[in-house]
Amino acid sequence: MKNTLSKILLSFLPVFLLTGCTSIGEKSSSITIVYIATTILAFLLLLGYFFIIKKKEPWFYVLFISVPVVNIGYLMLSASNTLDMALWANRIAYLGSVFLPLSMLMTILKISKLNYKKWVPAALLGISVLVFFIAASPGYLDIYYKSVTLETVDGVSVLNKEYGPWHSVYLFYLLGYFAMMIATTARAIYKKKIESTAHAVIILVAVFVNICVWLLEQFVKVDFEFLSVSYIISELFLLSVYLMIQNQEKLIAALKSQIIRSPENASDSSTKDSKDFIDHCKFLSDQLPKLTPTERTIYDLYLDGKSTKDVLSKLSITENTLKFHNKNIYGKLGVSSRKQLIEYAKTIKSSSTVAD
Repeated sequence: MKNTLSKILLSFLPVFLLTGCTSIGEKSSSITIVYIATTILAFLLLLGYFFIIKKKEPWFYVLFISVPVVNIGYLMLSASNTLDMALWANRIAYLGSVFLPLSMLMTILKISKLNYKKWVPAALLGISVLVFFIAASPGYLDIYYKSVTLETVDGVSVLNKEYGPWHSVYLFYLLGYFAMMIATTARAIYKKKIESTAHAVIILVAVFVNICVWLLEQFVKVDFEFLSVSYIISELFLLSVYLMIQNQEKLIAALKSQIIRSPENASDSSTKDSKDFIDHCKFLSDQLPKLTPTERTIYDLYLDGKSTKDVLSKLSITENTLKFHNKNIYGKLGVSSRKQLIEYAKTIKSSSTVAD
């Protein structure tokens, strides 16, 4: 189920990630329906994470709770009929928006397997609380908004704001987190903490696209607020990477278990129970998607115990063509012979069955 969920989550990756709270432009009344839909979806994702994912992380909980909180805030704001209600809705939206980048950064640190001082989360949490109180001050102080009024545009309530001197605090807060996310990912790549290039690419693209979208909303007036959708996409990005890493960890654990239970399968590899063998099994598993359809068919036939004659007959190819395909398969998978290929492949297959 997790493999299927991971594929579904990855299909969302081209969509935007995280943005900041900006002025609300003119919207049609249908935006309320969009907020209702995104709020329901956010709650469904929270429930899905709670019931489907067995190995849970505390910062993922913060992330998955922050998203519905943001959507509830925007939903309440769109339906507000008094300024006081609208300000409370705005505070709720900021409550989720402030803690979302914190949870994202801590999640990236977890995914990247980077060590950090124990006081770092507490310090960042304290800063987030301070920024939230500043952003939630309208109605009590004029430091964040100098003035704010409620207006109804096409049946939707909006806040007309004049920014105060401390409004830039939230700007620097977001830019700081963007910078930390990029620096964290870059450091993890440099330290080789992120083993898969795909993981690093997903995280970096998410952050860079997020920055572009956020800057666009700062300088260009748009008629639709993408925040409610982009926040949901942010958790899908990180959850997809997390699921990929969990599956890899399960595969490695299953490989170790299989090796311990089946030492007689060591054949010509005297170091089969070594880290090198486990690492190569993982490498081969990661490389399998790079095989062409024909190469994958040959790989599967070898794994099923088919002889060269059987493969030639099955594919209706010449021996020279098969040698050409073998050379490509061995090169991509980092093996030197069919015997070695089958040794690794059978271990991976049996380990995958154990992991499932």
